[in-house]
Amino acid sequence: MIGVVGGSGIYELLTGGTTTKVSTPYGDPSAPVSTGRIGGAEVVFIARHGAHHEHPAHRVNYRANLWALREMGVDRVIAPCAVGSLQDSIAPGEFVLLDQFIDMTGGRPSTFFDGPTLAHVSTADPYCSQLRSHLIEAAEEDGARLHETGTVVVINGPRFSTRAESRWFSSIGGDVVNMTQAPEAALARELGLCYAGLAMVTDRDAGEAAAASDETAAGPVRMEAVFERLAAMAATTRRLIDLAVPRIAAAPTACGCAGMAPDPALPMGNA
Repeated sequence: MIGVVGGSGIYELLTGGTTTKVSTPYGDPSAPVSTGRIGGAEVVFIARHGAHHEHPAHRVNYRANLWALREMGVDRVIAPCAVGSLQDSIAPGEFVLLDQFIDMTGGRPSTFFDGPTLAHVSTADPYCSQLRSHLIEAAEEDGARLHETGTVVVINGPRFSTRAESRWFSSIGGDVVNMTQAPEAALARELGLCYAGLAMVTDRDAGEAAAASDETAAGPVRMEAVFERLAAMAATTRRLIDLAVPRIAAAPTACGCAGMAPDPALPMGNA
């Protein structure tokens, strides 16, 4: 079963789906989950920030969201998210398939293994290469402007970066900046879920990476502009998901993500 975690601007996905309230040992997820079909494949959807964007990034219950998906039988997850560009070569309106993250967050519950049982899970390659390949094929079919790899710097929010931070994030290897990919991607790995971060580029962050000829170079990111861009990109995002889901459902899982997780019999830490 395939899960979709809707990010900013994607609060519903399945027409005529069935809504289910799922309880978890970690509290309530951000919103009830909905189930339906895309191209004949069974899909489970949850809105990361809630149905009305009521949960800011630093208050999202990431553990409950991922646990709820697994309880519903999900083993592969597509996770759209909004990002700001840190590089001239990545423009607003484009997509980035994330393959690495740099976690700059703090104070967020970030593991299922917080005692008394311990497990140390490798996140050397936190994103599923097989899911990325299906999304690349979907973008080629759709004609969407897609960067096949990218490193995301994850910040706490809700504020945006200072100019100094934006320059620093770019200098340490960041391609884009975001507020939600950590701990979400790592938690998916702990549960043995394949996970793909489909990043929607909405802005130039603090404007430090903007090309002189780029119309977005006029000033730093504004929340209103982000949501305007997300609205413009929402239809393409849904098309990419519609094209990728049947491909994912038809392909046997051969990526090894599940094997990176601890033994399924191992009890999780305290909720």
